[in-house]
Amino acid sequence: MAADPQKLKMVKDLGRPEICFSVARVPNTSRLFYGASDAKVYHVDFAAEKLEPQAMEGHSSYVSRVALAGNPLVSGSYDCSLIWWNSETRQVVKKVENAHSKWIRNLVATPDGKYFISVADDMLAKVWNAATGDLVHTLVDHQALTPQHYPSMLFACNTSADSSLLVTGDKVGHVVIWELATGKKLGSVEATGLYTWDPSQRRHSIGGVRSVAFSPDNKLVAAGGIGKIGNVDHLDGPSRLEVFDWKENKKLYETEDTKFKGLIERIAFEPQNQWLVAAGGDHAGFINFYTPADGKIIKQEKFPTHIHSFVLNEGNDTLFLAGHGKVSRWEFKAEGTA
Repeated sequence: MAADPQKLKMVKDLGRPEICFSVARVPNTSRLFYGASDAKVYHVDFAAEKLEPQAMEGHSSYVSRVALAGNPLVSGSYDCSLIWWNSETRQVVKKVENAHSKWIRNLVATPDGKYFISVADDMLAKVWNAATGDLVHTLVDHQALTPQHYPSMLFACNTSADSSLLVTGDKVGHVVIWELATGKKLGSVEATGLYTWDPSQRRHSIGGVRSVAFSPDNKLVAAGGIGKIGNVDHLDGPSRLEVFDWKENKKLYETEDTKFKGLIERIAFEPQNQWLVAAGGDHAGFINFYTPADGKIIKQEKFPTHIHSFVLNEGNDTLFLAGHGKVSRWEFKAEGTA
């Protein structure tokens, strides 16, 4: 039986001086790794009575993402490098300098543990052998410039639960579906409602596809970000979710929410397709649950700071969140339970 979003409660919270951009969890444990704005990766065990993060040094700029594939932990940074770590000893195994030519925005591991995928502002998606760190594919389809001839950005990537597919999404709303084994492009959809261009006051754009996810049956792709923004200097637009039947190149629905505004930074489908969870924010944060069939919001939680990422446990009844100055654990639990 799927966990009930109505029972979601925060059970443990870790305040931090740095911005926590991403989080990865060692399977079947409460051990977390998170990447931070002070150029460090941290390890912390949320099962411990006292939470004491341990720093891992190797980058020279923001650690934008961390991901685990069995033992190997990989971190990606604005310094354009990827570092392979031994997740038990927490020592550097391999560093790939200039893995991308611009900021690395996102990084995921395939569920089968074979590959890591990185995306960056050089508009490339790169597939890496998880065990060796060798480059397997370089995937090219996202354009370097927006329609207004300004530099674009490649924010989002994710894989299917069966590790067969990859989806990537960029600043102007272009979403591409790839076959992972071959690197072949299978299709694309356009989530243009996630992109705002201000042609008069600032000649500046904001938004973009900040998060993507496949449905459990691989038929649907969800793209998250922010809707149209009045002031492009602030995240004052509604959070926005767009869901597509990607094989038919058809948008099924879009959902905007003005109760908790800002970017949807991370999306995940519950494996039985009972709900879809998204998190993000503006200066504050939110956790939203939707019905996958129509995008109806069924549960919302406020968070004190912007949420940058989250990870679910194997039972999909616990959320670990990484945000602005916080890492926290939330559980789907009934009132009065321990």
